[in-house]
Amino acid sequence: MIRVINSILFSSSFPAGGGRDRPICPSGSLSDKNVYDWSSEDEEQDGRARPVQVLLVKDDHTFELDEAALSRILLSEKVRDREVVAISVAGAFRKGKSFLMDFMLRYMYNHASDVWLGDANEPLTGFSWRGGSERETTGIQIWSEVFLVDKPDKTKVYNISQNIQEDDLQHLQLFTEYGRLAMEETFLKPFQSMIFLVRDWSFPYEFPYGQEGGMKFLEKRLKISENQHEELQNVRKHIHSCFTNISCFLMPHPGLKVATNPHFDGRIKEIDGEFINNLKLLVPWLLSPGNIDVKEINGSKITCRGLVEYFKAYIKIYQGEELPHPKSMLQATAEANNLAAVAAAKDLYNKKMEEVCGGDRPFLAPSELQARHGVIREEALQLFRGVKKMGGEEFSRRYLQQLEGEIDEVFVQYIKHNDSKNIFHAARTPATLFVVIFVMYVAAGITGFVGVDIIASLCNMILGLALITLCTWAYIRYSGEYRELGAVIDQVAGALWDQRPQKDKCLTATIDSKHANSLVRDEQRLAWKTGESRRTQQGEWLKAGV
Repeated sequence: MIRVINSILFSSSFPAGGGRDRPICPSGSLSDKNVYDWSSEDEEQDGRARPVQVLLVKDDHTFELDEAALSRILLSEKVRDREVVAISVAGAFRKGKSFLMDFMLRYMYNHASDVWLGDANEPLTGFSWRGGSERETTGIQIWSEVFLVDKPDKTKVYNISQNIQEDDLQHLQLFTEYGRLAMEETFLKPFQSMIFLVRDWSFPYEFPYGQEGGMKFLEKRLKISENQHEELQNVRKHIHSCFTNISCFLMPHPGLKVATNPHFDGRIKEIDGEFINNLKLLVPWLLSPGNIDVKEINGSKITCRGLVEYFKAYIKIYQGEELPHPKSMLQATAEANNLAAVAAAKDLYNKKMEEVCGGDRPFLAPSELQARHGVIREEALQLFRGVKKMGGEEFSRRYLQQLEGEIDEVFVQYIKHNDSKNIFHAARTPATLFVVIFVMYVAAGITGFVGVDIIASLCNMILGLALITLCTWAYIRYSGEYRELGAVIDQVAGALWDQRPQKDKCLTATIDSKHANSLVRDEQRLAWKTGESRRTQQGEWLKAGV
């Protein structure tokens, strides 16, 4: 059975670490935002929100993650470091998930109003939906606008038609098995909120519509009895142990016009009144900030940036034709958990280094830059070590090494950026070329004066070449064109510039060597003279008869 997920993303109005911002409430009606064929070019032109397919189901039944589209949404500057929740509706196709999500969107755009459902004659827009027996959406779609609220959550809505059957509970077996392994690793409940939304509930005389009737019905369905099969008992036990909060909501049928009219476009006036009354209770109950909690994995709150890492980690294990083993899911979670910590630590390093030597900061002495880098690098590593991570210390060590390597690579770029602000460093290439021109001019004059015409011609040729190179370099710097050629000129000039210190070192080494040899010879001469003096004195003693 193919299960499709539609999601709305929420981000906290509090950055992941503290400081409070004012919540941002999107303005405009949902009908202004209805465009389905989404691309970055369209977004740049009109800026309208729309559903985005981030997980594609290919013809060979494999999955493909649209990482670029996901990053455009989750890594935007205003949300990437904020705590996140995905309100997702999962279930079999043709069960009205997109239909329900569009009412959630209406609430998010108009929740300040008591009449958030809008005009009764207004068509329902947002996620693409239609009636009929053929599926409309596959994979995972998310809304391109992230809503900022005071208190986010991670809530999963399990969309079920008419009743909660045993096979519906069996579909949670993979989650419960993963949860069992995850609890062995972290001793925490792996999932937070699960809501069973039973659509087209046909027995209101047994259990009334709404949350209250749903909770009584769910309690009966998840009750464990001695005459149940052991596997069914285990599923129920695991469901209770894996989710922090489990609830249920019973929804009536939306009416025959919705089910049988091929031209139905979501107008409220054509939907059954009982359905609308319960919809007004369901959506605020799901999305009200007072009813939701921050999404956590292994006790750590997840940011939009971290959610991208989890997407990338999970897509790897779903590439095969078979459903992944729960152990593989656990390992993918641990990998994403560590990669999210790496991203957070690296982001801290970049922010602090930008404050030290960013684009608007003046040139910093290399020794001071190195010292500040060492302090900030250690802060970033401490941040990584302090994040709760799955997999254990041995598993996290390679990600720590990855972080150290990436920080060192970034530091090299900061060194180059800082050096470019040094006026003497920037003038090194023209200064070197001017020296070459001057030396060749003098050498050409002297050699021409003494009659060595071949050497004079060679010096003049080098002089002309250096002059052309200087003019070319000046044009490249002015126009910004042929940057690769400019880089080659800078490298050659840098190599010539660096020859002077090398010569100084050689000269110093030669002087030191000559001085050392001189000292050795003086010591040998002194020792020889001392020996001669002693032999002369001994001869005189012998002559005196001593």
